Amino acid sequence: MPTSVSIIIPCLNEEKRILKLLDAIFSQTYPHELMDITIADGGSTDHTREVISAFASNHPDLALQVIHNQVGSIPAALNRAITSSKGEVILRLDAHSAPFPDYVQISIEDLLNGKGDNVGGVWEIQPGNNSWMARSIAVAAAHPLGVGDASYRHAQQPALVDTVPFGCYRRTLVEKIGLYNENLLSNEDYEFNTRIRKYGGKVWLDPAIKSIYFARSDLFSLAQQYFRYGFWKFQMLRLYPGTLRWRQALPPVFAVTIFLGLILGIFIKVFANLLILELLVYFGIYLLVAFEQVLKRKDPTLLIGIPLAIFVMHFAWGSGFLSGIFKMNVKS
Repeated sequence: MPTSVSIIIPCLNEEKRILKLLDAIFSQTYPHELMDITIADGGSTDHTREVISAFASNHPDLALQVIHNQVGSIPAALNRAITSSKGEVILRLDAHSAPFPDYVQISIEDLLNGKGDNVGGVWEIQPGNNSWMARSIAVAAAHPLGVGDASYRHAQQPALVDTVPFGCYRRTLVEKIGLYNENLLSNEDYEFNTRIRKYGGKVWLDPAIKSIYFARSDLFSLAQQYFRYGFWKFQMLRLYPGTLRWRQALPPVFAVTIFLGLILGIFIKVFANLLILELLVYFGIYLLVAFEQVLKRKDPTLLIGIPLAIFVMHFAWGSGFLSGIFKMNVKS
């Protein structure tokens, strides 16, 4: 029996990206008559709505609706899109992404073949624009030393995993484990997948399921993104402390050493010297990583950009995590 698929997309002020995503959905090998799209818009103030409306007018054979996400958060957008759609299968995408043409097809095949209760794929990370920093951020965001063991960024073999980006699952799964946790403004995917595994389900990553993900374009927006990731990761770990991984302890420890070195170094010279030594070793390691990428990609600007991007990712994530701890202690 043909399987109907509802593609759900949270969205806010994405006039520059949303058309690439919609064109990629329209180019899917999966039959259009079995797909519908629900975009949950959080109150865009740019021309996002107009771009979507123009696309819908030019592609009447692809069912598309836009609903208002009055809460504004990503998990709220996902939940409203789920309850407003009708497909047997839910497939989440992101406005910063563009799935390969066979993305939906392979996702459905893996799901129906019982590979997992939630299946997903890997990101091919591309720059948000063509600036030297955007190119550096894209490389850093895909490198294992930048993102640890986040397998969906660099996996080569299919495997059972803790989490996948986006995800494809039956609607009945939501009826079993519940909707996304709206108390988590980030890490909602990880928490959702944790519940799947808690209920005895499987999360399957297949590198054949590919999508382009457009990374942030500048260090400020990258820092905001990773601070948010770190802050809400701590909130998620409060709910599921057993999901803590060793790599997640490293950025907070790194951030602590930076803060302590800066503060204590003002008064005690040895701490200032230790901080300088730490940063020299840190940036020395990532200069070697960057040099390898310079040779590989023939882009000398990566020599500066990659160490800076990785530092911002680690320090912002760690600082966000520490902020989560501080906020919990202040409230208590």
